[in-house]
Amino acid sequence: MADKMFENNQVTIMGEIVSDFVFSHEVYGEGFYTVEVSVNRLSNFVDYIPVMVSERIIDVQQNCCGQFVYITGQFRSFNRHEEHKNRLVLSVFAREFEIVDELDEENATNQIFLDGFICKDSVYRKTPLGREIADLLVAVNRSYGKSDYIPCICWGRNARFAAGFEVGSHVQIWGRIQSREYVKKLSETEVEQRMAYEVSVSKIEFLE
Repeated sequence: MADKMFENNQVTIMGEIVSDFVFSHEVYGEGFYTVEVSVNRLSNFVDYIPVMVSERIIDVQQNCCGQFVYITGQFRSFNRHEEHKNRLVLSVFAREFEIVDELDEENATNQIFLDGFICKDSVYRKTPLGREIADLLVAVNRSYGKSDYIPCICWGRNARFAAGFEVGSHVQIWGRIQSREYVKKLSETEVEQRMAYEVSVSKIEFLE
């Protein structure tokens, strides 16, 4: 069962470590830490991807900033309660975390596959320049009755296709994880820069 659950949520990234390891939480005596990895896009833009890693698969006391890393795992979510409401927090949960010697543009990897269910009405819109976009929220089952909720964004033909999906539709998605900065209005006089994470969809299939 665990292997099957792993198959429906697969991530592979290769990039540069750009932060220290920061303690997140402990489960049954096992410490988990977050670290940020930068991955270059073909467009020369950089995505900054948060990674959750166990102290049992990497020495979190060492300074790995500036080193290159190959990671496989899953894209996971959890709800953090703040400002009187829940906020969806996303990160790559690392199953394999390997420091590598070098990184070139050809092997800078950022790939994700999801097999899940549409859990919210899709939002279809057009940009001022006429580009078609559809926002999806996909629930991917995890073991022990849990699910991860993954925001996905489709473009063009994929957006038109996805706009017709109903809640509960079974889909498979291929794409990459992207980061996006936005401004959150906290009050009439206060704003805050934040980072959002989502899957940029390159291919999507509807399963009967």
